[in-house]
Amino acid sequence: MATEKSSNKQLQIENPKASLELLYRISREIATTLDLSVVLERVLSLSINSIGAIRGSIIILDEHENPVESAIIVQDQVIYHTNEQLRSTLDNGLAGWVVKNRDAVSIPDTSNDERWLRKPDDEESATGSKSVIAVPIMSRNELVGVITLVHPDPNHLQEDHITLVRAIADQAGIAVLNAQLYGESQRQTRVMTALANSATAMSSTLNLENVLQNILEEIRAALQVEAVTLSLIDRSEEYLEYKAARHDTIDLRSTLVGKRIRIGQGFAGWVAETGLGEIVPNPAEDKRFLQTNAIYPEISPFAIVAAPIFLHGKVVGVLEAINPYNRYFESDALQVLSGIGSLAGSSIQNAQLYEDLQITHSRYHDLFENSIDPIIITDLLGNIIESNIRTLKTSNYSPEELKTMGISGLHEVNQEIVGGDYSKLLKDTSSGYESTLTTKDKINIPIEVNVHQIQIADQSRLQWILRDISERKNLDQLREDLTSMIFHDLRSPLSNVISSLDVIQASLPGSEDPEIYSLFEIANRSTLRIQRLTKSLLDINRLESGQPITKKELIDPEELINFAKEALITQANAKKQTVNIDITTNIPQINADRDMLERVLINLFQNAIKFTPTKGHIEFGVKIEDKSTLFWVLDSGSGVDSDYIDRIFDKYTRINPDERIKGLGLGLAFCRLAVEGHGGKIWVENLPEGGAIFSFTIPTAE
Repeated sequence: MATEKSSNKQLQIENPKASLELLYRISREIATTLDLSVVLERVLSLSINSIGAIRGSIIILDEHENPVESAIIVQDQVIYHTNEQLRSTLDNGLAGWVVKNRDAVSIPDTSNDERWLRKPDDEESATGSKSVIAVPIMSRNELVGVITLVHPDPNHLQEDHITLVRAIADQAGIAVLNAQLYGESQRQTRVMTALANSATAMSSTLNLENVLQNILEEIRAALQVEAVTLSLIDRSEEYLEYKAARHDTIDLRSTLVGKRIRIGQGFAGWVAETGLGEIVPNPAEDKRFLQTNAIYPEISPFAIVAAPIFLHGKVVGVLEAINPYNRYFESDALQVLSGIGSLAGSSIQNAQLYEDLQITHSRYHDLFENSIDPIIITDLLGNIIESNIRTLKTSNYSPEELKTMGISGLHEVNQEIVGGDYSKLLKDTSSGYESTLTTKDKINIPIEVNVHQIQIADQSRLQWILRDISERKNLDQLREDLTSMIFHDLRSPLSNVISSLDVIQASLPGSEDPEIYSLFEIANRSTLRIQRLTKSLLDINRLESGQPITKKELIDPEELINFAKEALITQANAKKQTVNIDITTNIPQINADRDMLERVLINLFQNAIKFTPTKGHIEFGVKIEDKSTLFWVLDSGSGVDSDYIDRIFDKYTRINPDERIKGLGLGLAFCRLAVEGHGGKIWVENLPEGGAIFSFTIPTAE
């Protein structure tokens, strides 16, 4: 039956005209299509029919001689084989011999040739022995495949048939080349179209969630898959966190988004760690997938492709496409996904930056509008651009009225601080000063101004913060009034007390008694202390008003040191403190107010006693430095808090806000005014080993 059928179908190939007609038909058939699989089936079908074969095959190879496409026909039926099955034929069968030797071969009887890979069909009980021709398919002198034709009769196909099959193979080679070129162009078009569509979709919005969803939608459209996921590396760079997911029927966002896997764990973790993309045709047999099977148990993956998301050459995330509709991924699937991954990195970063900018802008706007202080934004010329609600309430101006006036129309700008043309504000520094804000109702409000340069939408602006200091000014005035009252109310009674003590001490017959003498000493020291305080209050007011120091005399600096020590040594002894004096020899005299400098040293010594612990160490010193005399008082306390060190010599500032240590905060303010009134300067430094050293200079007498 097989022989009869073959005879009916067999073309008389011995006839040259019939051979030419066959080649013409093959050429015409393959010219009507550029689909490679269709081309192969048509060439093979015509070839089989031309010699009455029972079956045949065409296997197309890539540059590495791996099967990429095939056509197999058995008894007029198209048979589909996987590339793995074809690989076995190439390794062990006749086609493999042709590939290896690059030569055609004819086997008259398959039962007598070991190159033929015997199958159940070759048994005598089936079709038995056959004759075979196998010819390489060449294109541009390169092997692209093998065509094999099997005739049902042994010895039917001979060497002279090879010429015809070679001609068929040549036609097939041209067709394969054209189809491959067309297929490659189609793939490139598909890839470029997918990337172009992805770029357009990703750049169409800056909303991060929309960007992620657009990326997934473009992947689904390009690769025709059931599900896609997107994960990003977190800030710790230890985990991948799923940020978006899409599935045809399952809501993956509620079950997958937010889950994390460690870098290197599972398939996605491997991609993130290596920076390599890969197609996995059978995830069930891949150990990397088994590690992450619990990530999306709702899906049963039968094929996965994953690619890294790159940003500036660094992996920032992973894209996964799962379960293609046609059950396998095309060869360009990884190229498409990798291209989208390269585009996605910058799009995600832009969306994240925009989202961060929006959050920052919203936060700044909330701070701006809800601030308890007036805040004004101006250009570099002082023209008001924007103002917050507090500014409107404080000034009573409307936004439109403020924009028609400059910042100098709202308050008196300190030109020395900001510069005549605001030039001093062009540096990255903050400037501050006190001024007065004038409202629309001509009400003057004392303010503290802080101004610095900021960047808004890539433009330089000035931000002015105007803090109402009315309460502080009122409190300062209250302190001033209280100080003045204390001074004037204490001065006269204190003089009477001192005079009375002198008279009583001189008239009492028991003044030689040690106990009575001790009581009088305590009373004298206390009254002298009060007298020093009242004098300091008077001097503070006088020096702040700019009155010069007129009561000066030549003084030996050593005398001042000894006087301060004698005045307070009893207090130091009570705390078991050690007091040392370091005086350089031949110290010249200074021209100064003796009483005022004695009080300066006493204040500094008294502070040292206060803040030096029991059994601590205190040191006085004086030496020549340039044309000035340098005094210092060193203690072994805890030092000066860094928050106070710059304003420690201001009025009402206490060195240590410890409730156990009393004080008004006027002693060091008096010291500063007294030293500066003599043309000197005063400062404080913390010591590395602990404690602080207060130093001041007084010009040496000419």
